[in-house]
Amino acid sequence: MKEIDYNTLRPTDWLPTSVKEMKALGWDSVDVVLFSGDAYVDHPAFGAAVIGRTLQAAGYRVAIVPQPNWQDDLRDFRKFGAPRLFFGISPGAMDSMVNHYTANRRRRSDDAYTPGGRHGARPDYPSVVYSKILRELYPDTPIVIGGIEASLRRLSHYDYWQDRLRPSILVDTAADMILYGMGEKSVIDLARRLDSGQKIGEITDMPQSVVLRPLEEIPAADSENIVLASFETCLADKRSQATNFKHIEQQSNRFDGGATLWQATGKHAVRVNPMLPAMTQGEIDASFDLPYTRLPHPRYKGKVIPAYEMIRHSVNMHRGCFGGCAFCTISAHQGKFIASRSKESILREVRQVTRMPDFKGYISDLGGPSANMYAMGGRDKEKCRRCLRPSCLHPAPCANLNTDHRPLLDIYHAADSIPGVKKSFIGSGVRYDLSMHRTGDMEIDRANARYNRELIEHHVSGRLKVAPEHTSDEVLQIMRKPSFKLFHEFKRLFDKVNGSCGLRQQLIPYFISSHPGCRAVDMAELAAATKELNFHLEQVQDFTPTPMTVATEIYYTGYHPYTGEKIFTATTPEQKLEQRKFFFWYDPAYRADIIRTLRKIGRTDLIDKLFNKSRFRN
Repeated sequence: MKEIDYNTLRPTDWLPTSVKEMKALGWDSVDVVLFSGDAYVDHPAFGAAVIGRTLQAAGYRVAIVPQPNWQDDLRDFRKFGAPRLFFGISPGAMDSMVNHYTANRRRRSDDAYTPGGRHGARPDYPSVVYSKILRELYPDTPIVIGGIEASLRRLSHYDYWQDRLRPSILVDTAADMILYGMGEKSVIDLARRLDSGQKIGEITDMPQSVVLRPLEEIPAADSENIVLASFETCLADKRSQATNFKHIEQQSNRFDGGATLWQATGKHAVRVNPMLPAMTQGEIDASFDLPYTRLPHPRYKGKVIPAYEMIRHSVNMHRGCFGGCAFCTISAHQGKFIASRSKESILREVRQVTRMPDFKGYISDLGGPSANMYAMGGRDKEKCRRCLRPSCLHPAPCANLNTDHRPLLDIYHAADSIPGVKKSFIGSGVRYDLSMHRTGDMEIDRANARYNRELIEHHVSGRLKVAPEHTSDEVLQIMRKPSFKLFHEFKRLFDKVNGSCGLRQQLIPYFISSHPGCRAVDMAELAAATKELNFHLEQVQDFTPTPMTVATEIYYTGYHPYTGEKIFTATTPEQKLEQRKFFFWYDPAYRADIIRTLRKIGRTDLIDKLFNKSRFRN
């Protein structure tokens, strides 16, 4: 990758990361200091940069301390002194434990959000470590945590890496407050309240915040307050934890914020104030239109930050996801209602990308959490306000959902017509169940069919990645994913368009093993089904339980939060390996083990299908 050209920019074009940079701006002190577990990349895909730029635009002086050293004399935590308003902690764009450990709980050797990809630049659970250091150094300064780590741990949750139920992360930290979800609006609200003279302990009702209160403040349950089973009750009774989660997920996905959640935890009451509604188009435009340099800070000159390399020529068009997949955390953090940028804002960013000195004409991704949910939502908003469904697509697309892909096609066409753009690719995951859904409206169905054709013909960079996740309808039902029959239909279309256009593109499916509800026989059938389609699978993973997903609650409790049904889940290393090896049926190293398993589960018929050698059956 060509080295970044910093010659056209000044050090003062970034948020200050040192006292020298602060003084170059003419400041003697700052209002807010942000501590980030990631390297500082001044780009809208990096949370600390977004929060810093948002506060800056509101008139506040903000400094950022990226990846502070927590193991030396703590000079990184001391250098700016106490800010006027508060310390903010953004542990990272990726959960620290997913960042650090594999599904087998083995330590990873790299970190995509660190210069050079080196590991060890952040601790496990930065929210806990950073906040305790800051509280020791500055006992009277408010400390606020946010980002994906705190957001998903705002109430009692199963921690896969510790293999136990944990209370709200706020209890384990020395912080005063969590700002969960996407934080631009709530961080400005907090800054203004503190700036007006309010004390952090007096701010208890702010939307999208979590605070600790005395136990006696827990109200009687009513339409505005949901009292969850206490942390101690959940420790003693896993069914209570599962029941809690249903309420938590439903309230996370309310159109207008929903109820306040309360959970007694030890001597405290954890109060989770309702989520804010999805950003308006003007609000999300304002966030993406902030004066980002779109570059890593000059302190990293000559170093490669892998996560930045992945997104440097990409453009995110919206937030939120209404897919509601059982293993996914997007809606818990961003909500299920889509906040879409205006066409003008998106195209402004595309033009910015074309002016980058290393740009070769290819936008790597015009996407979002799910690439093709741009500008979609319920037609009748009153129905959305009443809705408690966690997914607008499962078990079938909602009749109220507008699935028109024409606004998306309009963006693609406009982006591709910008001088300097040779082609725009779609690197984010595409929901083919959304684009292939027949609505009964002839105009929309024709437009969506055109979207699928144009996507395959013009916007695939050699390989199109999609996520059927499994082949078993029973497992897919628990995953909240469509039947694998729909993948067959999409593959036929993909192959047809490739053939008619003389293309040699590949369809790359993602699959998960050991998901709740999946048994060895389901993986054996997956192996046979994908072999029949001539796939040698690459994009595969073992299910990793992460906080605040339905699948994780099933993994830990053994029960489905919505039905109370007991669900089998592979939890031991042996059970997980027994399932995972079926991904690699074509590797001779796994053949003997696979045959033994097929005999054990009484599916010798699959031996022929996988290996074409009947001699293995007996």
